[in-house]
Parts: sequence; C-alpha cells; structure tokens
Amino acid sequence: MTNFALKEGSSSACTESDQRAETGCEKDIVPENDPENEERIYTEPDSENDSGSIIRISDVLEYLFCSRFIYYMYCLDIPQHEEKRFKVIKGREVHETRKLTNRDYVRKKLNCIRKDSDVFIASKQHHIKGIVDEVLFLEDGTAAPLEYKFAEYKDKIFKTYKFQLVLQSLLIRENYNIEVNRAYICFTRSNSLVKEMEITTSDFKKAEKIIKEILDIVQKGLYPKTTKSSRKCVDCCYRNICV
Repeated sequence: MTNFALKEGSSSACTESDQRAETGCEKDIVPENDPENEERIYTEPDSENDSGSIIRISDVLEYLFCSRFIYYMYCLDIPQHEEKRFKVIKGREVHETRKLTNRDYVRKKLNCIRKDSDVFIASKQHHIKGIVDEVLFLEDGTAAPLEYKFAEYKDKIFKTYKFQLVLQSLLIRENYNIEVNRAYICFTRSNSLVKEMEITTSDFKKAEKIIKEILDIVQKGLYPKTTKSSRKCVDCCYRNICV
C-alpha cells in the first residue's frame, strides 16, 4: 500500500466510535438536487431474474456497519435523521473544503493525466449507483477512483472504506469501459495523506455478493442478524427499537 503525504495541516483525535461516520456515509447527507439523494430507483427488469432495484453505495456501507440498517430504512421505512450528527455534517463539509487542497499536486503524484470530478454513475446490471469524488485516468491506461475523507488514517483501511472504493471501481469499469485495478483515498485529517489500495477480481466478486444480500433484505423483507459488536449500538439511531 502506497503513501502520499500531500500537505501540512492540523490533526485532531477521533475515537473508535466515530468509525461509522467516517465510512463514507456522509454521502447520504447531500444537496437536495443530488442524484444520489433520491430514493431507490426502480427500472423495468430485463429478465425474470432481474430485480429491477438499484441501491446506493451508501446503503452498502450501512449494511457493512450493521445489516439491520437496511431493514429499518427500506422494509420499515424508518429514516435515520443522521443530519444531526456532527461527524456526518463534517463529512459533507469536506467535499467543499477539499477544494482548498492542492488537488493538481495530488494528481501529479498519482501520474494522473485526466480526471472527472463529482461523477454520478449507476449500473442496472449490478443494481448500484453512487457518486465518485474524482475519477482519475492514469498514464498506464487504467482508471482509479479518488475519495476524500474527513478522517484520520488509523494504520488500516476500514472495511467500509475498502468496499466503497471497490463499488466505485466496479461502476467506473462498467461505465467507462476501462480497467480499474487500484483506488485512492485522501485522509484530510492526517495532513491529506493519500493511500493507494489494490482492487482485485476477488474484491469485485465480494462486492457483488454483498449487493445481492442487501437486495434479498429489501425485496423479501428478511430480518438480518444484529452486529456482533455492541459498541456500534451505543449511538445508533435505531437502538430503541432494535431487539
């Protein structure tokens, strides 16, 4: 895994309980006219085996944190009202404050020759949609997503971070018809440190499996098992109804 230290800046500590707010779920708190802020899309199925449903990348991140989020949000139609949480609000703000980062320097370090910013892409085939901060086109003919996080680097890449990038890579590969074998994440609270992550065929298969599991909950009303970590329940918005 490659490191790129981009600029100097302040850094403040965050607790382990902040993990969920730093998983990319800040994407749920987006402007009203943002296409990812729409409810689940329904399109006509291509076949009897096609569900027609399209979920958001942020739904997958919620599922990875605790699968019951999907049940409460989509089967019971109980919203989270996460906009009141400090870390989530800050997650949204970073998508504006990142404009202050020397992004040209970032891309030069990554051997980027072209980029698309704030890209909304969707896949009917894989039943997923989302927004990519930046799609980088690299000198070797491949492409890669670049995500900005209002977070510190904790000497590891959280599972939710990883699969956000994997799903973005899946969408980029399909929509741009280009190879994607790596992804980048910029930790704005660690002096804008950029980490490179390898994307493999196995990662794509795991992501497709997760999407199928989520669609099963949504379409069949399955009540999933709760998270194994009780620490995640401390500030959960569903803790009073989850049994």
